[in-house]
Amino acid sequence: MPISMYRLTVPLFQRGLATLGGYLDKAETFAGEKGLAPSDLVAARLSPDMLPFSGQYQRATDSAKLAISRLTGVDAPKFEDNETTIPELRRRLAKTEAYLATIAPDALDGTESREVVIAPGGNKVIFRGDEYLATFALPNFYFHVSMAHAILRNQGVSVGKMDYLGRFA
Repeated sequence: MPISMYRLTVPLFQRGLATLGGYLDKAETFAGEKGLAPSDLVAARLSPDMLPFSGQYQRATDSAKLAISRLTGVDAPKFEDNETTIPELRRRLAKTEAYLATIAPDALDGTESREVVIAPGGNKVIFRGDEYLATFALPNFYFHVSMAHAILRNQGVSVGKMDYLGRFA
């Protein structure tokens, strides 16, 4: 029996967003224990040419909602990319989680064969829906989740593999 496009999208994005929520808890606790401004962690980056912690959250949430939008052809909510605090990042996660909660499983029926067109770096790429999900949307989403993880580790926050993997059912 084939796995549904719904099961390969919404629950996986929800799980990754829960991981990001856990990172915010750890960042907030760490900042408090070390007497740091939480905004310093939000602005932290691995390299000058990479997005900061906040940017990783913005791209992860965008990746989740845009994947659903591209697959279903229904517009996703748009968010400003202006978060500079942990509470603002929490609100962004909550809005993304609320949007994903509105997606019915049948909304993704048949999207594995839907044509998806994106233009990363100005280069137009045409995918079949399942190829888009497997080779772009999910890897892109998890890239940003893992970069948020790496930024916190780099800043001394105690996050490990189990924080990344999240809770198991």
